[in-house]
Amino acid sequence: MTRTTELPATTLLRFATAGSVDDGKSTLVGRLLHDSKSVLADQLEAVERASAVRGRSGPDLALLTDGLRAEREQGITIDVAYRYFATPKRRFILADTPGHVQYTRNMVTGASTAQLTVILVDARNGVVEQTRRHAAIAALLRVPHVVLAVNKMDLVGYREAVFATIVAEFTAHAADLGIPEVTAIPISALAGDNVVEPSARMDWYSGPTVLEHVESVPVGPDPADARARLPVQYVIRPQSAEHPDYRGYAGRIAAGVLQVGEPVTVLPSGRTTRIAGIDLLGRPVDSARTGQSVTVLLEDDLDVARGDLIVPTAEAPETTPTIDATVCHVADRALAAGDRVLLKHGTRTVKAIVEAIPARLTLDDLSLRPHSGRLDANDIGRVRIRTAEPLPVDAYADSRRTGSFILIDPVDGTTLTAGMVGASFAAPEPAGDTDADAGWDF
Repeated sequence: MTRTTELPATTLLRFATAGSVDDGKSTLVGRLLHDSKSVLADQLEAVERASAVRGRSGPDLALLTDGLRAEREQGITIDVAYRYFATPKRRFILADTPGHVQYTRNMVTGASTAQLTVILVDARNGVVEQTRRHAAIAALLRVPHVVLAVNKMDLVGYREAVFATIVAEFTAHAADLGIPEVTAIPISALAGDNVVEPSARMDWYSGPTVLEHVESVPVGPDPADARARLPVQYVIRPQSAEHPDYRGYAGRIAAGVLQVGEPVTVLPSGRTTRIAGIDLLGRPVDSARTGQSVTVLLEDDLDVARGDLIVPTAEAPETTPTIDATVCHVADRALAAGDRVLLKHGTRTVKAIVEAIPARLTLDDLSLRPHSGRLDANDIGRVRIRTAEPLPVDAYADSRRTGSFILIDPVDGTTLTAGMVGASFAAPEPAGDTDADAGWDF
């Protein structure tokens, strides 16, 4: 069989919207979909009918994303609404996240995989507490690109001075959080100014529209994800006369590039070998990269199972039973020191115990405050976890993919917490220790 080179990359941008209640996130998303011709005729007709029932003279574009009945009745976004659309230049996965403070956990969910976050601000209100909170979450999750969309410019007479004041305040706050660059765009989502088409009513602004920016922003591999990681999902052993000894390890490459002939280590066992072959879409290739689903063949017959991690030997991460992390608690029931949980990292799930919850994060400035060893819904805090088996983990600062995990309720399978390994900030750690009894046995 002829060996082929790897397939060309597809241009895909994952981005999320965030902002306070009624800042116009859903209207912005609806305007993007409508003006970029990404709405089917029957979808638009359904929105027009629903808008007429609500007494609107025209289509309420926010309804293109606010699909839940509860959301339509309250006029706010509750859940994360995902939309998929494309333009001639790029494909998009868009997450419209809630603005209300009680749904902060949903914003974390939507932004966790985003390459860009659009933070909306009502031009009449300027930067408010929830704006600062969403900027802090974007910094915490290390979202590579941040857009400040100053919305409802039509309600402040399209005045440049209003826009400039908001931009100055937000960028100063973003710099304090460690966000290196912010792209600011004045818009009116309702009227369509600077969303898809440039606004004739803000000739003082010469930058890109929202669509132009998301079409052109770089979305290459994250430099922090340069080290290759392949979580094994499935061991393939076809019984056939043509390939009687075939043994492949299938999975989706979480980061980096794997190459035939490269020395690799299988974790957590620590055994080493070389890559004998890589199959991609049923064809052998010389290399494969982040996001591609492949089957890897190894030179030696090792004991490799689902949950193991194949990595370049020179770039193997630390394997440890103790994880210090920053977590966002997403469940309604609290998380407390001493809780028994399941920890899912990549394709591996192990038993674990929450040893300590020493601090909670203040989202206004990402400072840590001493805490009593408990996290409630939407809380973000520092935790220490001990696992029943050592895990090969990267720091979240080194890889958003292999530096993250979730905690699961072992009784009913509910997702409790989303975690980031390390993810510490330049803030003083709290004094004191709230460690749970370290003598737990699994």
